Amino acid sequence: MIEIKDVYKSFNGHQVLAGTNLTINTGETTVIIGRSGCGKSVLLKHIIGLLKPDSGKILIDGKDITKMDEKELNSIRMRFGMLFQGAALFDSLNVLENVAFGMIEHTNADEEAIKKRVKECLALVGLKGIEYKKPAELSGGMRKRVGLARAIALRPQIMLYDEPTTGVDPIMGDSINDLIIELHNKLKVTSIAVTHDMTSAYKIADRIAMLYNGKIIAEGTPEEIKNTKDPVVRQFITGASRGPITEGIDFEHLI
Repeated sequence: MIEIKDVYKSFNGHQVLAGTNLTINTGETTVIIGRSGCGKSVLLKHIIGLLKPDSGKILIDGKDITKMDEKELNSIRMRFGMLFQGAALFDSLNVLENVAFGMIEHTNADEEAIKKRVKECLALVGLKGIEYKKPAELSGGMRKRVGLARAIALRPQIMLYDEPTTGVDPIMGDSINDLIIELHNKLKVTSIAVTHDMTSAYKIADRIAMLYNGKIIAEGTPEEIKNTKDPVVRQFITGASRGPITEGIDFEHLI
């Protein structure tokens, strides 16, 4: 469904993506892992067309979105749902208005149909009866789930998750992982998540890919990644402070 081909992107002379290649298969959940600041979220924004690469191609069902104008891109984006890292809810709107936002903007559905769909989506993420609460009244985990309800409201074919378990406690993080799996099974979507949380990656992924120095350096099933012999991947997945990723850092001086 999605092919990332030799994508390069730099910001102010800093190379973030340096010939990134990745294929995401229809119906699978692919998790992209890597250190904070390595470019995972930048890659996600390229996939949905929020950023354009300096060079390279991003193909959605064989069509290169890097060559599309804004009108064509908007049509492609309608196939995506995205859960942003901080949920990205509108503080001035209540939950109903937040979840309904895309439907109001992009469909001709009447008020009753929109309310019905909002309730369905909130029920799917385990939140009933909170339609008229404001984001400030919700916990971090609840805000994430409202963001998820908004992401699925337009029945997307592709779901993007930017650090879905960041900012919540481990129990809520596991609940969000379960929810991602449940929605994937119920809605039959293709999913892409970026995270540095290996517990989450192992649980939700069909395939895991590691981004390092702007390139995908390893790909495989969770089991294959767990058993990798690659020293860079091993250091990351075990969380070891010493290894090729941190080579050259003077830890004694830091202490």
